[in-house]
Amino acid sequence: MISQQKTVSPTHFYNWKNYRCAYEVDNPTQSTREGIPLLLIHPIGVGLSRQFWQRFSSEWYKQGHRNPIYNPDLLGCGESDMPHVAYTPSDWAEQLQHFLNTVVQKPVILVVQGALFPVAIELVQKEPSNLIAGLVLAGPPGWAIITKKTPQWQDKLIWNLLDSPLGNAFYRYARREKFLRDFSTRQLFDSTDAVDAEWINTLQQGAANSDSRHAVFSFLAGFWRKDYSQAIASIKQPTLVVVGETASNISKEGKQEKPDERLADYLACLPNGRGIKIPGRNVLPYESTAEFVEALAPFINDIS
Repeated sequence: MISQQKTVSPTHFYNWKNYRCAYEVDNPTQSTREGIPLLLIHPIGVGLSRQFWQRFSSEWYKQGHRNPIYNPDLLGCGESDMPHVAYTPSDWAEQLQHFLNTVVQKPVILVVQGALFPVAIELVQKEPSNLIAGLVLAGPPGWAIITKKTPQWQDKLIWNLLDSPLGNAFYRYARREKFLRDFSTRQLFDSTDAVDAEWINTLQQGAANSDSRHAVFSFLAGFWRKDYSQAIASIKQPTLVVVGETASNISKEGKQEKPDERLADYLACLPNGRGIKIPGRNVLPYESTAEFVEALAPFINDIS
């Protein structure tokens, strides 16, 4: 297989509900586009944006694949506008639906990181056409988490507590290198060495604009926490579940869950699912990039 390197892609913009939203399109150099496009959904957290996927895109082309990759910034993140609102998975799914219908305009495979899986679920429900050909779940939440609804009053209470001068002070603290490094080591990465300067610098740059806190606070408030079991069972598209060999949960509901149990629960519910474990913990596209690409390639090729 001929290796193709990723070029530096310019930032493009589109408008959705009078908001300016950013994205990039990655293509292999010196080749024509081949295969079904991938649409990436980045995680939400302090400093996170579409930059999370840069290692994955580079490795995808390094291993010789030629699928175009659409990599958008969700509203409130990266170079997209950051309105002072409480964001829900439905909001972000509506943004991506508009992106699919107006920019991409062809079938894609969704590749979604972690607890942003509810955004992909909502998007599949909103987009009944043939624009979503399949899904890849990178380190999805524990089954006990994705199937438990939190009370609406609780979500609003947490949002109101965070959307305050106290929350602003917390966000300034959370942008510090020590906090980012300690949290990443405790909750995200299998290897301490993997929490490198590139990771920390990317997060600090992404969190430099304090308006990025609104998306993070929306996530922390738990507006994404619902019982999605029926919605997952209704996903007809082929779905690949990729779980880390040392996958863990932050929420107490999933603390006792083992990676094999998580994989089995998802595959028991998905009508057209398959699963694989690879080395790493919770940020597989970043920590175990080569293995993640190798896990995806056969699945993508089958759909293409």
